[in-house]
Amino acid sequence: MNHHNTILQAMTETGMIPVFNHKDIEVSKSVLASAYKAGVRVFEFTNREENAFEVFKALKIYSEQFEGLYLGIGTIFSAADAQRFIFAGADFIVSPALIPEVAHFCNMKGMLWVPGCATVSEVFQAKSFGAKLVKAFPGNLLGAGFIKAVKSIMPDVRMMPTGGVEPTKENLSTWFESGVHCVGMGSQLFDKNVIAAKKFDELESKIKVALSVISDIRA
Repeated sequence: MNHHNTILQAMTETGMIPVFNHKDIEVSKSVLASAYKAGVRVFEFTNREENAFEVFKALKIYSEQFEGLYLGIGTIFSAADAQRFIFAGADFIVSPALIPEVAHFCNMKGMLWVPGCATVSEVFQAKSFGAKLVKAFPGNLLGAGFIKAVKSIMPDVRMMPTGGVEPTKENLSTWFESGVHCVGMGSQLFDKNVIAAKKFDELESKIKVALSVISDIRA
């Protein structure tokens, strides 16, 4: 369980978890390296492409060189998928929904799992299953008001909005002022054109800026 606290602590410290998927292993490695160099310590790869498992396995081996980096897998809908990716070395499991079989399986394996919730009932249920962190998804539809409302009745619940979170001072301020534990950031951070052009230095700078905006907001 201490392992969970270490990952949760790393999530708090950086405040932002990149959410990324790509079918090319080399591109994925370069993106992971850029994120790490920018200061990211918790990274979520998502199980969306046909070959996501192969890419994740390669990425996990590659990630061993980065000290203090936790690599998790997202878009997990079944205990069977959770099992495959845990076997491949995933540090945590993220789902877009609250899925009891995934919750129970991860609890049994002592694995940190993060369910996607969009209602107070789901957050309560996640909490009763033992979730240490809840993903508010889709973030842009729920908004910071949802986080505030949940925190007002369940103040101990850690929330991570994902989906439509933007790397701007205005958007991030709204989220952090509502009491989030951290934010997940995908398409807003990973410009497809920048990645297609392999401008990894540009990507690194963009991630660095997002992290420093968060750190400024918190100060």
